[in-house]
Amino acid sequence: MSESRFGIGIDLGTTHSALAFVEIGKCDGEEVEQQMLQIPQLVEPGTVESRPVLPSFVYLPHPDELNAADLSLPWPSDPGRIVGELARRQGVSTPIRLVSSAKSWLCHPDVDRKAPILPPEVPEEIPQVSPFDASIGYLTHLREAWDGLHGFDPLDDQDVTVTVPASFDPAARELTAEAARAVGIRNLVLLEEPQAALYSWVNDSKGRWRHEVKVGDVILVVDVGGGTTDLSLIAVTEQDGALELTRVAVGEHILLGGDNMDLTLAHVVKQKLKRNGVELDRWQLQALTHGCRHAKEVLLTDASQHSVPVVVPSRGARLIGGSIRTELTREEVEETLIEGFFPQVAVSDRPAQRPRGALTKVGLPFAQDPAVTRHLAAFLGKQSGATEDLEGFVEHAHWASFLHPTAVLFNGGVFNAEVLRERVLQVINQWLGGEDAPPARLLQAQDLDLAVARGAAFYSYVRRHGGVRIRGGTSHSYYVGVEPSMPAIPGMEPELQALCVVPFGLEEGSEPVSAPQEFGLVVGEPVRFRFFGSSVRRDDRVGELLEDWSAEELEELEEIQTSLPAENRKRGEVVPVRLQASVSEVGTLELAAIPLTGTDKPWRVSFNTRGHGAAAEG
Repeated sequence: MSESRFGIGIDLGTTHSALAFVEIGKCDGEEVEQQMLQIPQLVEPGTVESRPVLPSFVYLPHPDELNAADLSLPWPSDPGRIVGELARRQGVSTPIRLVSSAKSWLCHPDVDRKAPILPPEVPEEIPQVSPFDASIGYLTHLREAWDGLHGFDPLDDQDVTVTVPASFDPAARELTAEAARAVGIRNLVLLEEPQAALYSWVNDSKGRWRHEVKVGDVILVVDVGGGTTDLSLIAVTEQDGALELTRVAVGEHILLGGDNMDLTLAHVVKQKLKRNGVELDRWQLQALTHGCRHAKEVLLTDASQHSVPVVVPSRGARLIGGSIRTELTREEVEETLIEGFFPQVAVSDRPAQRPRGALTKVGLPFAQDPAVTRHLAAFLGKQSGATEDLEGFVEHAHWASFLHPTAVLFNGGVFNAEVLRERVLQVINQWLGGEDAPPARLLQAQDLDLAVARGAAFYSYVRRHGGVRIRGGTSHSYYVGVEPSMPAIPGMEPELQALCVVPFGLEEGSEPVSAPQEFGLVVGEPVRFRFFGSSVRRDDRVGELLEDWSAEELEELEEIQTSLPAENRKRGEVVPVRLQASVSEVGTLELAAIPLTGTDKPWRVSFNTRGHGAAAEG
């Protein structure tokens, strides 16, 4: 493979996407000079401007809009799908044609993510696209923008790192990787977003990070973006006298972020309008939600603004001017977000769960509890033993109820608001003070909207050319369900055991690992594979067979239903096999069943994008 001139980082975000790059030949060790790609995009019909971020929205215009407006870009494009700033603006007034939160839908296991389902629940005459195609659209726009400015060094020839939430499962990672490959990205790796944020902090420190942390430190990365709350713990370790960073835990996939906050603010404004005799319907509320997103971003980032006007399109003729005008104030935003999403809670508190209705509309599986601080308490409590096996770490006293972070790094546009950073740090330090632990210190991050892309570009460089690396491998151990051979018992499902096939911390891209036991594989008829993951069982080894486990220990992942080819075997024959597992550099989990008799090729089961996010083949 030829040497790439650039190392590129792409933040494929829920609300914004961005591309950062480093020119490899101009880098020296950890002194990496970065630049942000200024992305050309439509901001008004007929007006193209370059911005450092690309809003992650697709607008599907009505044919009349296509005929009336110049929607051309500096490169050949489909005017029937507007991406970026103009898409976001048009969606405020016509939300029924706006595709948003594609990234959140991309990791939704209960829908076909390659089916045209966005925008959801629209009339038949409104066009729709799939979450997968929307992601391809954002990546295509970034590729065209790059190639237009760097034609002699096309994106296809560069080292590219695309970021994903740390909590993305193998199927969602594979979908992201497939979308990147679909636009021609060949030299691809995926990187967890909290790690990218920490890489950005390391790079910005220009080598000083080694003086700001020490062996035994535990860095908590709190990343609240547009669609997800992503939590990671990274320990500062030592190898041959040099400091190292080791990722020791990631949180669950929590669909809780700026989208929830925008909707909450929309309901605040809706109630304010209702008190003035104005009622909003569902589509007006959706338009109001997009308007509140813009107001929130302005009020959280511009201290000079005390209020921002919000305009809601009218759906009736009796309103003068065809729209409803109101405003959001800084006080309303801060009070709503602080008390609603970052309340003062005890470290023993856990996210609330309510009984779900038997009937529900198809939608995103949002977190039921909006309190980020309660999710944070649950994460730190669950990971109380995460550093026990690390050299140089003082083991927590037996009464410590949660893992004690010593430093906190914030990431995500939500934390552009200093008042929110201060609240979270205050809550964490109250928890620590309650167990006589020293307060956690704040690691100062730069530009929270761009840190993930910048950290990914830095990683693209150090991965090839040396420098500090965050180690840790897979953030979960993985298991496959095995049914023991036993007589049928009326009214009872067969017992299920869980076989560890991938241990915690297995390095992505490393050699496959094999379970020593012999198992029987059913071929030639419909079967199902049940997979499980655990972020807390760190000591299980490949081949370990669990008979009992709690819901807190193992989480069931997507089930694979398939029929393995029988070839020269009988339908339903049980073939003796050994199991071998591997995890690719982009986080795809593949399980191979190697036959012990006959001349069959191994049967392979992998999380990709066919069927229910996975596939099996002989």
